[in-house]
Amino acid sequence: MKILMVLSKNFITDPRVYKEATSLTSSGHNVTVIMWDRHNVSEPQSTVNGIQVISIPTKGLMRWLPNDILRNPFWWRKAYRKGRELYQNEFRFDVVHCHDLDTLQAGVWLKKKLGVKLIYDAHEIFTYMIEKNVSRFVVWYADKMEKRLIEETNHVITVDDGYADYLRNITTRPLTIVRNCKELIGDYQHPSYKIFTLIYIGTLAHSRFFPQMLHVIRNIKNVQLVIIAKKEDNVYTEVKTLAQTYENVCFLDPIPTNQVLSTTKEAHAIVCLFDPSNKLNRIGSPNKLFEAMVTGRPIIVTKGTHAGNIVEKERCGLAIEYSEKALTEAVQLLRDNPNLCEDFGKNGLKAAQKEYNWALQEKNLLHLYRLIDEKN
Repeated sequence: MKILMVLSKNFITDPRVYKEATSLTSSGHNVTVIMWDRHNVSEPQSTVNGIQVISIPTKGLMRWLPNDILRNPFWWRKAYRKGRELYQNEFRFDVVHCHDLDTLQAGVWLKKKLGVKLIYDAHEIFTYMIEKNVSRFVVWYADKMEKRLIEETNHVITVDDGYADYLRNITTRPLTIVRNCKELIGDYQHPSYKIFTLIYIGTLAHSRFFPQMLHVIRNIKNVQLVIIAKKEDNVYTEVKTLAQTYENVCFLDPIPTNQVLSTTKEAHAIVCLFDPSNKLNRIGSPNKLFEAMVTGRPIIVTKGTHAGNIVEKERCGLAIEYSEKALTEAVQLLRDNPNLCEDFGKNGLKAAQKEYNWALQEKNLLHLYRLIDEKN
């Protein structure tokens, strides 16, 4: 089948979309991605592992608008026009696969215009994600838009059980769970750092315990924290500036997606604290959890979240209160008990080998596409 993916982020730095596109291509499908180049840093057209990637830059009126909420309608129109152009000229796709709500309107227009199938891949509960950053009206509008547009889809994909429960309450469309699990990369190996090292690779935000995390690590002896983050993150400058004043915090430039697991494996443990007052944080399973599992590293997460429940069930790390005191005690416990660290890491790796791995999720994705193909 020919598949057009629509993505409002950078394809190279979105591990979920990259894995899905790569899995579909490896199984014989032909995938093209239209992505929104929000920061005008990508080539207009490129090829990544056999996947054609077309970038739509933020130019013209879009560039002068104050935020992405106002830019979205222009992005939808441009994605729709580019998709229609591809279909008419060179790429007659069978399916348009939309990643998150801020691409779905373009997908609905393409489905209605071209008669193709439409898949909605909900990585987030969009209203939960935006509710603390926008007005109530915008949240209300996004909720109404999702409930309206989702009925135009042929199939829905989401990332976990909590997300699936939410979506089943707003639609009867068939739904498949494809978790953000990672590829298995081998047997357990000991960390390469000599000093006890925590690592965080991902988005920086106040709701992810930044910059408090740095304050905690500064005061713990014989421990270092490695942070790798994207420059466009909300608190990037604040955290980077602070890190430069702390001897035991190392702040590094972004790395390619395919280096995340090998880099994670060098450290002793992963720290990933999400504010439990955020609805999305309570029901989600962060990428860091699955990265910890496949690399055999213990992870520190927030108690009372879905991630915390998995960690406690699999005994693959520590689920703690969302506080500086709790983080201090957790880091000291892992630092002073290397055997406990190793046991947690091996437990996580066993869980990944049994259940939480990309090979199993890939089967769900490919099965869904077989069903779509059979209905054509």
